[in-house]
Parts: sequence; C-alpha cells; structure tokens
Amino acid sequence: MLECGTTNQEPAKTVHKTRARFDSRRIYTVLLVVPLLYGAIRYLPPVAFTGMVALAGCVSLMELYRLCFQASSRPWAVSVGLLGCIGLIVGPYHPALVQTGLLVAVITVLSIPLLVEVPLLDSLRQGAIVLTGMLYVGLTLSYLVLVRLLPEGESLLFFLLLVTWAADTGAYYVGTLYGQRALAPRISPKKTAEGLAGGFIGATIVAFVARWTFVPEFSNLDTLVLALVLTLAGLWGDLVESAIKRAVDVKDSGGLLPGHGGMLDRLDSLLFTAPAFYYYVTFMGRVAPHP
Repeated sequence: MLECGTTNQEPAKTVHKTRARFDSRRIYTVLLVVPLLYGAIRYLPPVAFTGMVALAGCVSLMELYRLCFQASSRPWAVSVGLLGCIGLIVGPYHPALVQTGLLVAVITVLSIPLLVEVPLLDSLRQGAIVLTGMLYVGLTLSYLVLVRLLPEGESLLFFLLLVTWAADTGAYYVGTLYGQRALAPRISPKKTAEGLAGGFIGATIVAFVARWTFVPEFSNLDTLVLALVLTLAGLWGDLVESAIKRAVDVKDSGGLLPGHGGMLDRLDSLLFTAPAFYYYVTFMGRVAPHP
C-alpha cells in the first residue's frame, strides 16, 4: 500500500511529520514472497502463475467480504463470489468462460430472494457487494494473466511488478519521513503529496533499470510515461481500498502478511496498475494483444 506519510490533521489539510518506525517484518515477508513469485514467473508455465493469481484473488476477496459483511454469515455470497473471481482470472484462457461466469453469478445473486428467506433490501445490498467485489478483485487481477500471455509477457510482468512496488515503497518512506500535505484527508490522511512525489521518483528510477534489464524495446518516453501512469494508478487503487476500510472502520484488510496487513492490502495498487499497463503496451503497439 501507499502509506504516504503520518498524520495529525490540521485545518489546512497538512500532516505533522513523526518519527518513522521501521517494521522488520516487512522485510521478512518480502524475502519469503519475492523468490516464490520470481520462480513461478521465470521457471514455470503461465498456468502456474495464473494459479497463484487465482489463489491470491480468492484470499483478497474473502478479506473484502469479511470487511463488508462484518459478523454476518453469508456462505452463499462467498461461494458465488469466489467462483466468479476464479472464472474471471482464468478467463483469458477461455474468453467464453467470462461471459458465462458473469451470467451465472448475476442470475444466482438475483435469485437469492426466491430461494432464501431474507429481507428483499438486504438481499439487494448483499448481491451488490458480491458482484462488485467479484469484479473489483477478479476482473482487475485477470489483467495480470493477460500481461503474462502477451509476447515477452514474462519480461513485461517483471517490469509491471517492479515499478508498481517501487512506487509503493518510495511513497511509503518519503511520505513517512517528509509527508506534510495530505492528498485525501477524508479517506486516508496518511497519503501526502510528498509521498506521491517520492513514489514517482522511485518508480522512475526502477522503470529505467527494469527497461534496460527486461524490455529494451521501450523508448525513454515509454518508460517515463509508464512510471507516471503506474504511480497514479497505484495511488488510485490504494485510495479505493482505503475508502472501503474507512467505511467499515478497520486499518488492515487482514493479517496474513506480517508488516503488510492482508492480501488485499498488498494487491490494492496492482489491481489498478495491471489494467493500465496492459492497455498502454497494447494500444501503443508495443506488443500485440492476446487474441
């Protein structure tokens, strides 16, 4: 997540700088997860990476439903949402599966009042949460699979992941140390303009290194534009998840990843950077889209 600074909000929408606290658990989690992810992308077929994405998507969606439904038990919602999420993520392999899965999910959700004794308004709200969550997590994560299936998809995926994480990291540390001007105080007072600038600087540096290493066919302009686009898209994704958590008054979506929160907390930026990256490289003609 883009933890872009510390807070204590003033009328002028500034935040006071406090002493940064280093959480060593963040490093331990990265040292465990990154080699597994690298190995899956580099040495295993795309279907293995797709499986990892589907697993991460299911965990993220369960965290989201737990936040939205709170203590209420909604097994049907979780089941429909998870199946739909998996269908969306594997959809690039079988495009017809996406349309079929969405149709089944919509019909199932709309049929709940006919099958279960629940208040109609509650059923409507629960159905909206199920479908929105399924699209929010499943549809956006499917773009990671789409990127992997592109020509040179392995290299493109490394570029996307590295730049997204560089923007997150730069925003976190610069915002923590120097953050003063809040970007969205109503939603996330810790997001600051200084953090955003730090994220862009980090993304730009890593984007050029990743370009020379993985995608030399990118021009200097491509690299700079992608650094900016991925920084802004990542911030937007972070703010979207922050709004959800603020609505239900929780700090993290879960505790699965020590030092990082839940799976959704770790993926929130990537949910928006993956589609942005895919459309840039395909619409700008850098690679041919997956048929």
